[in-house]
Amino acid sequence: MTLQDFHVGDGDLSAAVLAEYLKSHTIAVDTETMGLLPQRDRLCLVQLCNIEGQVTAIRIARGQTAAPNLKTLLESENVLKVFHFARFDLATLRHNLGIQVKPVFCTKIASKLARTYTNRHGLKDVVLELEQIELDKSAQSSDWGNAANLSEVQLNYAANDVRYLLGVQQKLMAMLKREDRWEIAQECFQVLPTLVTLDLLQFKDLFEH
Repeated sequence: MTLQDFHVGDGDLSAAVLAEYLKSHTIAVDTETMGLLPQRDRLCLVQLCNIEGQVTAIRIARGQTAAPNLKTLLESENVLKVFHFARFDLATLRHNLGIQVKPVFCTKIASKLARTYTNRHGLKDVVLELEQIELDKSAQSSDWGNAANLSEVQLNYAANDVRYLLGVQQKLMAMLKREDRWEIAQECFQVLPTLVTLDLLQFKDLFEH
């Protein structure tokens, strides 16, 4: 993907871009943050990709608490949102922007249910097997807070994290249905909002003995 294929905006989706994404029945979504604790580490970037391959990233300013058009899209019942490790992204979107994302498909959960012949369920491994694409993860741990000056490496990394998700989602869904695990996958996706609530309330190991 070239940077010409990747639109970066500030604060929220424009009305025109929102309308374009609302035409898709499925979109891929990812976030970049300053760390892995939503209550401590702020949201910096939200990336989207539709079935036409249109990639958009929204820079989220420090202290920003709302993005109305993004909220409209991510809460639309008519658009399935595909994440890899949705539990984290849902938590950071809810904590930072008050967005209750629905409906959701998590490719990490789907991979664990379908690809039981391996314990490698990171996005890089899943994309490599199912899409035959090797992702460059060198920018994964980098300063996303400097959003106005993101490097080309960072921008390509952010774009690629959503670019291949919809192809992966289709292949995993086919595997789940083939192995009679589609219904249990859907039940797992439906319980994610409750898990996110518990995470944000900082309940740990609630279901352990």
